[in-house]
Amino acid sequence: MTDRDPLYRRHRFPPEIIAHAVRLYFRFLLSLRMVEDMLAARGIIVSHQTVRLWAEKFGRAFASEIRRRSAGRLGDKWHLHEADVSIRGKKHWLWRAVDQNGFVLEVLVQSRRNAKAAKRLCANC
Repeated sequence: MTDRDPLYRRHRFPPEIIAHAVRLYFRFLLSLRMVEDMLAARGIIVSHQTVRLWAEKFGRAFASEIRRRSAGRLGDKWHLHEADVSIRGKKHWLWRAVDQNGFVLEVLVQSRRNAKAAKRLCANC
């Protein structure tokens, strides 16, 4: 991840996690604390203040992207992508369920690589 987007410089978390948190906040109209709890359930520990700052900084771009791409059309086929990311110097596994149009359906971060658990979580995507 040496070629990071300048917009995401000096952020501890990868752009995928930031995007997921902001999408949860804007797409499903959740409170900041609910987004914090949903991320914590998937192993991503952030405060609601961090989610608020992310929403202020990245919200306009993500909200317009969501409006543009989701005219009620989610794909019927999805794929599970895996990537290893470094959070606070420790290696973690990032799993993303993505439909055929590239829309992220679900995100999971694990400290150990467990593909069966990721498939089980994303089975209802």
